Amino acid sequence: MKTRVSTALKLPQRQSLVTQTVESLREGLEKGHWEGHLPGERELCEALQVSRRTLRAALEDLQRQGWLEVSGRQRRKIQQAPKVPRHAKTTKIIGILNSASFLNIPPHIAYVMDTLRSKLTAAGYAVRVYAQPGCYTASPARALEKFFSEHAATAWVVLSAELPMQRWLAAKGLPCFLMGSPGKGISLPSLDMDFHAACHHAGTMLWRKGHRRIAFVVPKGQYGGDIASEEGLRSALSSLPGTKLRVLRHDTTVPNLCRILDDALRGPDAPSAFFVARPSFVITTMMHLMRRGKRIPQDVAVLSRDNDPTLDATTPTICRYGVEPRQLASRVVLAVRQLAENGSAASGSVKLMPSYMPGETV
Repeated sequence: MKTRVSTALKLPQRQSLVTQTVESLREGLEKGHWEGHLPGERELCEALQVSRRTLRAALEDLQRQGWLEVSGRQRRKIQQAPKVPRHAKTTKIIGILNSASFLNIPPHIAYVMDTLRSKLTAAGYAVRVYAQPGCYTASPARALEKFFSEHAATAWVVLSAELPMQRWLAAKGLPCFLMGSPGKGISLPSLDMDFHAACHHAGTMLWRKGHRRIAFVVPKGQYGGDIASEEGLRSALSSLPGTKLRVLRHDTTVPNLCRILDDALRGPDAPSAFFVARPSFVITTMMHLMRRGKRIPQDVAVLSRDNDPTLDATTPTICRYGVEPRQLASRVVLAVRQLAENGSAASGSVKLMPSYMPGETV
């Protein structure tokens, strides 16, 4: 039986980085990852996630070992890489699991996924995307069991999983990377905004602006980020006198959200500030408040927990929190490759602190 050889380029470890980069490149040469010549330095730096200085030191070492030949400004010619029969090559597979088409995900997450696919493909991985709404229900065990029994991958990237799905993935010990926040007690490598810290900041800021009755507008569901958001708000407001937090949970439909907003506006204890999760619901909330005769920010404040390019087109401009998409993409690429190569992501669960982006609505 012939041994199947992976063509995916190994990511170097961070200790003794030049030496590890040499080993990673040499392994790629031995396995026939490239033919004839190495690609350019920029492409190699991106594939290996190292600086140009580190890469050049590694390439010089390989040249001294006789693996590479350099002539003038021409690309580096491969000297010793043995040929691997094409039928013996296999490619590591990265599966991306989402509840729906990428057309329905936020632009900054779409950017991250596009960057992930591009860099993984350049490094020799195959990337397969699956839209599986049945795996995202309140009781997903049967659908998840069926899906993962029919689809194999070296590692998985799972987008926006609720707690029941997270618990199932953690219990099965699958090599999964979660785009989102894991629930308490759930051990999955993940990357998300630090919603607890951002919402703690939001609660304190709204109080300082004079708001004592604050509404948190959030979809129904068991998402780790939403749970952390509410905890962050409550933590901030619990130490501030005279404040009252009201959580408005909606079913993600416009009529339901508008009806809940109308209910909140009735009576003397109507909120003076609306802190809203998900950009599309921020726009709905702001437009409905204005339709009800509320001036923003003179009568009510609107603050978005999340960022989205569509919010740049509103007037008044919306105050919000956000993380630089390039920073997000870079961390995801590194973590997923570590997971695929080592069976675990060295970074574990990472929270990126979002920046406050001032506007005219608070």
